[in-house]
Amino acid sequence: MARRARSGPPNPRQNGCVTDFDPASYLPDDLLERFRTRAATHDRENTFPDADLAELKAAGYLAILAPADMGGGGLGLAEASVLQQRLAGAAPATALAVNMHLVWTGVAKVLADRGIDALRFVHEGAVAGEVFAFGISEAGNDLVLFGSDTDAAPRPDGSYAFTGTKIFTSLAPVWTQLGMHGLDTTSADAPKLVYGFVPRGDAVVTRDDWDTLGMRGTQSRTTELRGAVAPADRVVRRVDPGPNPDPIVFGIFSVFELLLASVYTGIARRALDLGVETAGRRRSKKTGKAYSQDPDIRWRIAEMALAYDALPPELAALSRDVDGLVNHGPRWFSLLAGVKHRAVTTAKRVVDEAMLVAGGSSYFSANELSRLYRDVLAGLFHPSDPESAHSTVATAWLGPVED
Repeated sequence: MARRARSGPPNPRQNGCVTDFDPASYLPDDLLERFRTRAATHDRENTFPDADLAELKAAGYLAILAPADMGGGGLGLAEASVLQQRLAGAAPATALAVNMHLVWTGVAKVLADRGIDALRFVHEGAVAGEVFAFGISEAGNDLVLFGSDTDAAPRPDGSYAFTGTKIFTSLAPVWTQLGMHGLDTTSADAPKLVYGFVPRGDAVVTRDDWDTLGMRGTQSRTTELRGAVAPADRVVRRVDPGPNPDPIVFGIFSVFELLLASVYTGIARRALDLGVETAGRRRSKKTGKAYSQDPDIRWRIAEMALAYDALPPELAALSRDVDGLVNHGPRWFSLLAGVKHRAVTTAKRVVDEAMLVAGGSSYFSANELSRLYRDVLAGLFHPSDPESAHSTVATAWLGPVED
């Protein structure tokens, strides 16, 4: 099994506690600057950031959530959240693409922390260089984790053949294992939602259809499954459709929402930094002073900072609670949906304000703020979308809607 090079960042986790965690040791400034420079090219040319992924692999980044005794980073979600914020500030599409791999390694961690070793192969694979993609989204399927239009057909040897179409499959050009769900309607105990992992092969067809407004570097293409087989030892869970307390549902929802919110929080921070930088650089012809002295600009910067400052502490607290096995009971899903919703809507508001601070130059496509403006819009479409988030939170506070 491959192990991270000794030159990689130190393992900060000792006896379950984080000591001397330094995000810059995992993502140094010079590395991020290279990513930022490339991000403009990938956005313009609609290409995947292969060089970014290669450097992240070399740094052991894809295995940050794998246990240290397997050769991984031994980090928790709290540290991964900080790192994803930092990465997104340089290259949002790279961060979002890598996020989908980290979701599966995070789910493996959540399950292992709760005594379920079914996804150990995910951590082993991440350390060995495998790239895991996230195949849950389906067109028109607003049930998301609670249902699937993909057929999961059981086979005599315990494997499953998946047939259907998944959308928004990030890392499309490079993934080696696709984690997904499908619906088994033929077994004696059917229906069951089946979670499994299929390798890349002839039964998986990736469409070259990713031409979007923003987040272009993720290359989140449509994936057609034509009887793609998940071996028996890669069929990790069979659960009842609908809302389900199974740990894999909690694991996916918690890690997905927290790391997704981290990406958009990182975008908000970068927009705030660019706003501050621009305000200090631009000068008013009217007063001769820097825009940082203009009361209206100062108000906008303050609005941006007030909104942004609430996000990192909430992400840190909820991530630590997942790491620490804190039981929020039925409140968990509303808390997780809430932090994702706040992160993406706040990030959009901060980018909007930064555009106004920067002025008309930010409207040109080559301007970094223009790219952030387009990238941040993607956040509204990830689960939980605004409607789902509000429904989840309303149910938590008011109870279910009466029949």
